[in-house]
Formats: sequence, structure tokens, C-alpha cells
Amino acid sequence: MKIVVLDGYTLNPGDLSWDELKALGACEVFDRTPPEQVISRAKDAEIILTNKTVLDGKILGQLPKLKYIGVLATGYNVVDVQAARRRHIPVTNVPTYGTPSVAQMVFAHVLELTQHVAHHAQTVRDGRWTESADFCYWDFPLIELKGLTMGLVGYGRIGRETGAIAKAFGMKLLAVELAPKPGGPEAEFVSLDDLFRRSDVVSLHCPLTPETKGLVNAQRLSLMKKTAFLINTSRGPLVEEQALADALNSGRIAGAGIDVLAVEPPPTTNPLLQAKNCHITPHIAWATRAARERLMKTAVDNVRLFLAGGGQNVVN
Repeated sequence: MKIVVLDGYTLNPGDLSWDELKALGACEVFDRTPPEQVISRAKDAEIILTNKTVLDGKILGQLPKLKYIGVLATGYNVVDVQAARRRHIPVTNVPTYGTPSVAQMVFAHVLELTQHVAHHAQTVRDGRWTESADFCYWDFPLIELKGLTMGLVGYGRIGRETGAIAKAFGMKLLAVELAPKPGGPEAEFVSLDDLFRRSDVVSLHCPLTPETKGLVNAQRLSLMKKTAFLINTSRGPLVEEQALADALNSGRIAGAGIDVLAVEPPPTTNPLLQAKNCHITPHIAWATRAARERLMKTAVDNVRLFLAGGGQNVVN
């Protein structure tokens, strides 16, 4: 089998190994593939692995040898799964690899917003503490999490993991989930608007669907406490970015921690890049080495099972 990895760099910038995948067939790994080179690089491939490189119906129609597509991520919207299904090409994803890492990133943002660690550490590096008239100082209110309320929009694997961490901090939990699943810490299930009204921290953990696109809009932001924070480690288009920037700049809400944007990399015109008290990280919640190791292992296992005549994590 000829295997082509179209954009392997973000999964493996050099600290992991492709050897297990290469053991399954003739394998060519590209760090990145621009759209105009997808056909030339993949035309002889029977197995394609992609992360963010788009495989739409037009492209699939020009890959006659293709028998399998593996997405190196949980979301698989980069592939026209219906076109693949019509050609009986299975499409697989990797659904569970990043749960602890993403939940950890939620609280990296929460703690930065409440403790301002990076800011105060920089002032010490700049010499301010050595010149201080007092033994300590702080430039922003420092906020204790115990007793505050975290609202989880989505209570699947990552939502429940985030909730468990929130409970460890002594926070109360609210959640919105159309079909609550067992196994998570106890939460009070409420309506979406009620969650936005009552929460001190709102954290998004739902998939991007036509129903959830723009879920965080001006109307919902207007329901939030002025002291509340919004965290998004899920999907960028869940948030109407201009509405969030307006809410931050006007003081309507206190701050935001964002790991995903509607367009990535973002254009310089994205209003959140300069918004007040908006901390943005470059879509790295998934990218701990441990999470990427799990992703790599599952992606290879997906291919191995396909070659053996079986299948796992097939999304179409």
C-alpha cells in the first residue's frame, strides 16, 4: 500500500516517530501540502493521512487509487465524507486522544485570567519588585476559584474532565448537554441562557454544527456577569468574534481565554487580537507530547485495522 501523509508537521515536528506507520507500507510524509500540490503528491496514494489539508469532492474525484482516508484529528470537516462514502472509502478520525490536555489548557487560561501570573512575573523580571517599597504588590484583583461557578457548554469527555478539575478547585458546576452521559462529576443541568447568566466562568466544549455556530453572540454575552470569563478551547466559529471583542472592550465581561479562532492562522483584522483582556493561544490545547503520542498511536492503529480488513473510528 502506498501511504501519503499530507501535513504531518504539527503532529510530529520531530519529537515523535513515523516508523510504525512506515512499517505498514511505502510511506511518504510531507510537513505541509499547499492546495495546488495535493493532487500531484497524492495521485498514487491508496492511503492518505491528513490533518488540516482539505480533501473535498473535486480532489477525491482525481485520486482514483484512494482506498482510505485517516484524519489526524478529532474533527473531520476537512474531508468530504459523503463523497468518500459514495466511493466506499472509509474516513477515520482520532476522537479521544486530547481530553486531559485540553482540560488542562482550560485551566491554564482560567488561572492566567484570575492570577495574572505572566504579567506579574514579567514585572519582576523588569526589576519592579527589587524597587518596591512593599514586600509584595499586585496590579489586578486576584480571584479565588473556590465557591465560583463554572458553566460547561457541552458535557462530553472533555467537558466532564474539565468539570472534575473545577470540582477539585472547589467550584460549583453548571452544564448544558442535550443527552447527558454518565460518569462525570455531579453538575446541575440548566438551559443555555441560564448557564450564561449564572456562571463565573463559561467554558465551551461542544462540536461545531449549524446549530452551535455563533452560539456565543451579543445576546448571550449580554447575559453574563460583568466579572465573568469566557473560555473557548473547542471550535472558533462557536463565537461571534466581533461581539466578543465588543463585550471585552466595553467591560461587559471581564476577560476571555481563547485557543481557537474562526480562521487559523488569523488575519491581522481579527478583532480579538487587540481586544481588552483577551488571552489567545495558537490552537495548542491538543499539542502536549503525551496527547500527540496517543494521536499517533491511534492513527496508526486505525490504518493497521483497515489493512487487516476491519475498522475503528470510522466516521462515514
